[in-house]
Amino acid sequence: MRKLLFFIPLAAFSILGVLFFLQLGKDSQYMPSALIGKTVPDFNLVSLLSDEILTQEDLPNGPFLINFWGTWCPACHIEHPYLMALAQSGITLVGIDYKDEKAPAQRWLVEKGNPYQMVLMDEMGRFGIDMGVTGAPETFVVNRSGIIVYRHQGEINEQSWQQLKGYLK
Repeated sequence: MRKLLFFIPLAAFSILGVLFFLQLGKDSQYMPSALIGKTVPDFNLVSLLSDEILTQEDLPNGPFLINFWGTWCPACHIEHPYLMALAQSGITLVGIDYKDEKAPAQRWLVEKGNPYQMVLMDEMGRFGIDMGVTGAPETFVVNRSGIIVYRHQGEINEQSWQQLKGYLK
């Protein structure tokens, strides 16, 4: 019986060791989205620029990015110049001003430039919840059929763009 007690901690340690080994090399920041392979959820959001209510029917045709951002988000400040460059190269961007106020967001776009074809306000974060957003910045790739094919958490930069652009087909 005493020998059996000796092997229990050894067995537990061995199992944990195997589990930790299997996790090596995996991206610890990646969180899969339940929306991959689905259309953008229904929404009724106010346009930041025109105050009209827009729905998923108003989303662009063809492939595009949905980018959640906020003036309160430090990484969004870092990401913004890269988004401007993407827009200038012809990439269609839909901006979701996430958990923010209208006046600061409008000022941001005037001062820094507006890379978005459409900017929607999600002041309470409800659409963000529907999309599974965990924070800003967060970007979703929607293909030409209107299906969400990829989710990227964190800022878009040259390195992350190399992965994202393959999903825009």
